[in-house]
Amino acid sequence: MTRADVFALAGPAGAIETKLEFGDVTAAAPAAFGVVCHPHPLFGGTMDNKVAHTLARAMLECGAPAFRFNFRGVGTSGGKFDNGTGEADDLVAVVAEGRRRFPAARLWLGGFSFGAFVALRAAARIVPDKLVAVAPPVARFDLGEVANPDCDWLLAQGDADDVVPAAEVLAWAARQPHQPRLHVLAGAGHFFHGRLHELKPLIVEFLRQ
Repeated sequence: MTRADVFALAGPAGAIETKLEFGDVTAAAPAAFGVVCHPHPLFGGTMDNKVAHTLARAMLECGAPAFRFNFRGVGTSGGKFDNGTGEADDLVAVVAEGRRRFPAARLWLGGFSFGAFVALRAAARIVPDKLVAVAPPVARFDLGEVANPDCDWLLAQGDADDVVPAAEVLAWAARQPHQPRLHVLAGAGHFFHGRLHELKPLIVEFLRQ
């Protein structure tokens, strides 16, 4: 049975609404902890998004307690939307809390859509052991400023995505010096409706390697 603690974490723009979940197999001193970033705040994205939830569930299944949180201006989190810059600062604050609670644990970082952009943008600052980027919005944000992830990373993309064109994502990924492990789900749209049961085991397999 999953246990969840919901709390307000002090962040750079005010309180950050945060949820930390523990799964049945989570040890008292876990080998890793996860942090998941949600999709675009101005288009209804919150930490309760189904893809973000799936990312967290995959981490829990692998024995890692998982943080989800609302970016600034979402839910009860303070501040306002900052186009990815302030949101990266929010992420850094949540990771710092994770490292305070689990000082010996590795960081598993995940993000969906805008959240994948934020995770990629902050990766050089927080140095994850593993990173999962689901449908990163390469056509909507300037990922040129994003350093290539210097860690083991997974990129999951639907080839029927009508928000983030798969061809552009794959072309961007092909240019990265450190290539991701790439999974393209045939027929899957941006939100992976009806396909989350296929996405989750891909993430679990990656995290367990």
